[in-house]
Amino acid sequence: MKTKTCCFTGHRPQSLPFGFNENDSRCAALKQTLREQIIRLIEEENVTHFISGMAIGIDMYAAENVLNLKKSYPGITLESAIPCETQAVKWSVALRERYYDIAAKCDKETMLQTHYTPDCMDKRNRYMVDHSDVVIAVWSGRPSGTGKTVTYALAKGKPVVVIDPVSLAVSERR
Repeated sequence: MKTKTCCFTGHRPQSLPFGFNENDSRCAALKQTLREQIIRLIEEENVTHFISGMAIGIDMYAAENVLNLKKSYPGITLESAIPCETQAVKWSVALRERYYDIAAKCDKETMLQTHYTPDCMDKRNRYMVDHSDVVIAVWSGRPSGTGKTVTYALAKGKPVVVIDPVSLAVSERR
């Protein structure tokens, strides 16, 4: 059976109901829902490779989930898809350290370009979708970078598992 790849797309913390407060019970519940969907894809869809865009928020939560699941599923791998070398430069020290900690544990790193350009995030998102069989999106349904990525994935015929960041309802779009 062919192994499959999944990438993640989702909102930054400021667009989530709990903001940057990861101690909020809603954040814990969202991370748990994300974990359950990752496990479902591993066990039911033979997904073994995951790609994170390494942005603050959902990308990092997903990457940390995959890294934690490696203990139970040693065959899974994590790739960081980095839009540009300077992605984390303007972040807080704590977020930069978290970013570099995740990056150091990835099995593969793909740097899409060295310097920032206004379209580098879009290029990163298209790379992730193009190299995936399925997408997990934590998305409110409103227009956003995440929405653009979902639209692109659907146009490319990729199934998208959508987790609503408020209700945590899970739906699949094709």
